[in-house]
Amino acid sequence: MILLECVEKVYKTDRIETVALSNVNLEIKKGEFIAIMGPSGCGKSTLLNIIGLLDIPTSGQVYINKQEINSYKDRKVSKVRNREIGFIFQSFHLIPDLSVVDNVEIPLLYRSISGSERRRLAIQALEKVGLSSRIHHFPSQLSGGQQQRVAIARAIVGKPSILLADEPTGNLDSQMGNEVMTILKELNKSEQTTVVMVTHDQRFAEKTDRIVRFFDGRQVN
Repeated sequence: MILLECVEKVYKTDRIETVALSNVNLEIKKGEFIAIMGPSGCGKSTLLNIIGLLDIPTSGQVYINKQEINSYKDRKVSKVRNREIGFIFQSFHLIPDLSVVDNVEIPLLYRSISGSERRRLAIQALEKVGLSSRIHHFPSQLSGGQQQRVAIARAIVGKPSILLADEPTGNLDSQMGNEVMTILKELNKSEQTTVVMVTHDQRFAEKTDRIVRFFDGRQVN
């Protein structure tokens, strides 16, 4: 499903060179739910950006579904990202002037499907996260936990095979965090969605299939 071989990521300026990732070799199987853990600045978000095809490694290979992504042109990378990968962020990133259902439809705007089909899929995704009664509300009318559920619906509306979650419970209290984890676990179990979650919370990490730890850009287990 996801394979990283000898991945390095180095950021360079005129005066300094920062190694964000060093010799990362990681395989994530289809249907796995893994947690990425480590101190701030250890490379977790950089790793997620590379898996999510938002960034490219300085060296090494990235494979998604046995396809080497490094050789793809930008347009093909964008197509793979839109169809195969869903993103959930700590800060929700909802558009305040759009209703819940319109926010969820956004990833589908880049596909050749009708407006009615986009609406149907968005409502279906909102039903999965328990928000079918809030489709016409705006983000400001929702709690933090509800906004994160909208963000999850937006991430899954295109039925991606991979879900990447960057601190999805970081801005939530423990109850809301548990609700979000329950949704992610159910998506992983019922639809065999591969989930890669960055987290600082050991309690939530222990609910996944496997914990991968990083320190100073290196994978330590």
